[in-house]
Amino acid sequence: METTLRGVGVSHGVAIGEVRHMGTAVLEPPAKQITADEAGREQGRARQAVEAVSADLIARGQLAGGEAQHVLEAQAMIATDPELMADVDRRIAVGSTAERGIYDAFASYRDLLAGAGEYMAGRVADLDDVRNRIVARLLGVPMPGVPDSDEPYVLIARDLAPADTALLDPALVLGFVTEEGGPTSHSAILARALGVPAIVALPGAGEIAEGTVIAVDGSTGDLFVEPTAEKRAELEAAAAERKAALAASSGPGATSDGHKVPLLANVGGPADVPAAVEAGAEGVGLFRTEFLFLDDSKKAPSEEKQIESYRKVLEAFPEGRVVVRVLDAGADKPLDFLTPGDEPNPALGVRGLRTLLDHPEVLRTQLTALAKAAEGLPVYLEVMAPMVADRRDAKAFADACREAGLRAKFGAMVEIPSAALRARSILQEVEFLSLGTNDLAQYAFAADRQVGAVSRLQDPWQPALLDLIAMSAEAAKAEGKSCGVCGEAASDPLLACVLTGLGVTSLSMGAASIPYVRATLAKYTLAQCERAAAAARATDSAEEARAAAQAVLSGE
Repeated sequence: METTLRGVGVSHGVAIGEVRHMGTAVLEPPAKQITADEAGREQGRARQAVEAVSADLIARGQLAGGEAQHVLEAQAMIATDPELMADVDRRIAVGSTAERGIYDAFASYRDLLAGAGEYMAGRVADLDDVRNRIVARLLGVPMPGVPDSDEPYVLIARDLAPADTALLDPALVLGFVTEEGGPTSHSAILARALGVPAIVALPGAGEIAEGTVIAVDGSTGDLFVEPTAEKRAELEAAAAERKAALAASSGPGATSDGHKVPLLANVGGPADVPAAVEAGAEGVGLFRTEFLFLDDSKKAPSEEKQIESYRKVLEAFPEGRVVVRVLDAGADKPLDFLTPGDEPNPALGVRGLRTLLDHPEVLRTQLTALAKAAEGLPVYLEVMAPMVADRRDAKAFADACREAGLRAKFGAMVEIPSAALRARSILQEVEFLSLGTNDLAQYAFAADRQVGAVSRLQDPWQPALLDLIAMSAEAAKAEGKSCGVCGEAASDPLLACVLTGLGVTSLSMGAASIPYVRATLAKYTLAQCERAAAAARATDSAEEARAAAQAVLSGE
């Protein structure tokens, strides 16, 4: 009998197939004691395993490329963290085996992360995956992972580590469902990059029996267990209609009555540019420069290295707009040479612009590198600061841009509710706003973006979040300036129409989402988008907001 479950849809498309579960294994090693004479050998085994796992993660990242490469390289850095390895050495010196020393050291670090605030707690799954890979190598057992299958299937897992998600074969893995995670988790971001339909935060999915036929709608978050023939036909027809609309869609983003809404791409570096160009991105709305800095957590990249990386991205969009976010260090992206290691809650501490203002030489070098990278290019360079709280922050950033001789527009990200509430004040110092809806939701609702249990509060359809977006867009319009969205909210085609109706002037997203958003925007007039936005804001829940907007746009 057909039953319906609902999670959070994070990657568009429909997948229908048999269930296969992610393999699991108990990887807790025995608490066996060693002698003092064996300690040196065990420490060597531990280091060899750590280095091998780190190299494997880097190799997987190079194979996957793009966003996945950045995520996996960050995981490799976890594996080789000096403080963590020092703890492993200490445990082995007092009698632990290599595998037990690794297991216990990671467990201790895990507890610290779990209690260190929203961002750091969200990295526990990544830490667990690295630990399991190292321990499995030491024990000589297979690493739990994606099942072997000759036939296409739908994958179900408690959660998916980035190392697994990055190398999924879309020809075999039709879609996936996880019990944990959220709309902005690594798995969700990588699913969109792969173009694989996916649902996250669906408790109980793991209880669906192996081999059961299910249908996954990554747009709505609905999972149908043993769907009827009628339901399968309905879903397949909807998927075919979407595919046809995508094929017919091209050119700049605009509503059906010609209101232009530039569709831009979120990129982490030059490796992400080809996909953005292929998708028809009109520029870059979020260039995350922190990935360049994460290559070496001990020191900042040289000015020359920065110029080389920035110029490659700028050259790809002649006459286009490229919005660069300066280094967003801190919280879940700690850098040894910049961020304090003893903050009780890093997500609410020295992060983003606050870090850069404490280290003005790092900001000055980055701004100078951007200025030099843009020399002689016809690109429209814009540079923005993360985690701007008020006008004082905005002025400090604008002053730094001028002092560096940067000939570009400078702007502020709206990620803190105070910035939305005081947007007109901030716009006295900068020339544009860009809404980071992921963090704006996190801070507005006190809801960790990586925790599935609070995913309903991370839903970008929450009316309170729409109010903050509207407030920012209205302030920008009153000042004659632009206000874009570069958070994951922009990748939802229906929500993109609502954002347009709220007054947002550009939308930036992962490259894979651009064709879906372009095709959907082209179906409606600006007036329809405005009515849908008003209807969504008049509700009291995310579910009601989506339904209200859908009803307006479908003419109900």
